Amino acid sequence: MNALIQTRWFPIALLCGSNVFMTFAWYGHLKFKSSPLWLVILASWGIAFFEYVLMVPANRWGNSAYSATQLKIIQEVITLTVFSGFALFYLGERVRWNHVAAFVCILAAVGFTFLPLTATKTANSPTATQHAKIISP
Repeated sequence: MNALIQTRWFPIALLCGSNVFMTFAWYGHLKFKSSPLWLVILASWGIAFFEYVLMVPANRWGNSAYSATQLKIIQEVITLTVFSGFALFYLGERVRWNHVAAFVCILAAVGFTFLPLTATKTANSPTATQHAKIISP
């Protein structure tokens, strides 16, 4: 199990499972609009428990391979993916062109998040301290 936990894919799998529970907890009740609100809230809390059972370990173990920001961006993409399928198949909603465009923008955010952490310096480029000395009188 320890080798599985240390893989970069295991936290992503946990995030996927977590998001399925989250989506049903937050939006599943929309098909049951005649149910009392207190009952819907109680049911949503019960479903959300399982979301947390998967989300907390996903973030704890995932932080050994990803930064917190990277985990959040991954989670958002998973959320949109799961929700798109949920809205299409469970709620019967259509996916429109602007939904796809918004999703592409989120995917671009993922790309920006995973860019290298530090810029590479060329041999002739000044360091920040040297640059500050050049600018200041």
